[in-house]
Amino acid sequence: MLKRGYYREFSCAIKHVCLVILMAVFYLFATQKGENYSRITLVTTGILYGVFTYVSRILWKKYIRNRGIGSKGNRSLLILTTKAIVDIVVGNIQNNNYEGFQVIGIALMDGENEVGQLYRGVPVVAGGDSVAEFACREWVDEVFVNLPNDMNIPQVLLNDFIEMGVTVHLKLIEMAKLKGQKHHVERMGTYTVLTSSINMASWKQAFLKRTMDLAGGIVGCIFTGILFMFVAPGIYIKSPGPVFFSQMRVGKNGRKFKLYKFRSMYMDAEQRKAELMKQNRIQDGMMFKLDHDPRIIGGEKGIGGIIRKYSIDEFPQFWNVLKGDMSLVGTRPPTLDEWEKYDLHHRVRLATKPGITGMWQVSGRSDITDFEEVVKLDKSYIMDWSLGLDVRILVKTVGVVVLRRGAM
Repeated sequence: MLKRGYYREFSCAIKHVCLVILMAVFYLFATQKGENYSRITLVTTGILYGVFTYVSRILWKKYIRNRGIGSKGNRSLLILTTKAIVDIVVGNIQNNNYEGFQVIGIALMDGENEVGQLYRGVPVVAGGDSVAEFACREWVDEVFVNLPNDMNIPQVLLNDFIEMGVTVHLKLIEMAKLKGQKHHVERMGTYTVLTSSINMASWKQAFLKRTMDLAGGIVGCIFTGILFMFVAPGIYIKSPGPVFFSQMRVGKNGRKFKLYKFRSMYMDAEQRKAELMKQNRIQDGMMFKLDHDPRIIGGEKGIGGIIRKYSIDEFPQFWNVLKGDMSLVGTRPPTLDEWEKYDLHHRVRLATKPGITGMWQVSGRSDITDFEEVVKLDKSYIMDWSLGLDVRILVKTVGVVVLRRGAM
């Protein structure tokens, strides 16, 4: 709405008024009451309503623009440009920040030595050679690329961004063949950009997914409260200490958050992790998976083993879903030490919100010991995502839990 000019806003207002009048005429025709109303009154009312609608839209846009421009939203933006035009580009985005981006930094293609400098209050965080590594290690949702007309577009670098799951907005100097599965043209500030991403959800899809998450989160939190009354005494008796376990994890596009679980391990579990790393079943230590983990409270047949076997320890994560840190279905969020080992192509796992369950969990997670296979499954989920796929994964998750119960 904020991006529409006066003419386009007028056109939208006229279409809206015509639709209202058409509905009114249809109602009068359907109820056979048309002869009781003056046509002049109907037309006059329509004109007055059109003027009122148009003026209201303009005033509302000005109000939102004055309040919204420069406000910090929940999406981070990295600007990729050069020293010659950086001040203009940053100022343009700041003055027309309709999307409410948090502009976290600038990457100068010709400014490796400029790191730490400020332009309009935004720091230079990387140069052309180090920007990919920066995007891999930090919270970067989207990248806006604006380069001079005489500079070649770094197609390999942009493809690296897309491979990592970062959305790329490219000013339309020339059309480049990027690897993104989805492309569309839109406006960013006063620029026309080509937006490329591994996948994109429409606002309706995003709304429905979030609605499903909220509904599932509420139900899950209710069950968590009920389970707490039974699980908490068993945990505390066998291992005095907090009933809940929290740990910093890495979420969508590198955003860090605190994940919650029922504590299924002894209090010194994190300290003992290093000495047990040699027994890790996942190659290269990219994830941690252990058979017969001695840190589990009471062993595999004790309270810790039971709540892990039936995934009861995961229930507090429904609070993370309600907060918006996670989704019901997604990819499993890595720990900070795992994330630090990621190569560029591993970061694609962070292109979506992490989930309580996902493709990996319903594809025989106990049998998968190759992290590259995990990445392949997660990338497949992100590229093929749909609400129907989420529903199928949720149904399969219930089936997996039931099968574990039958194996007792």
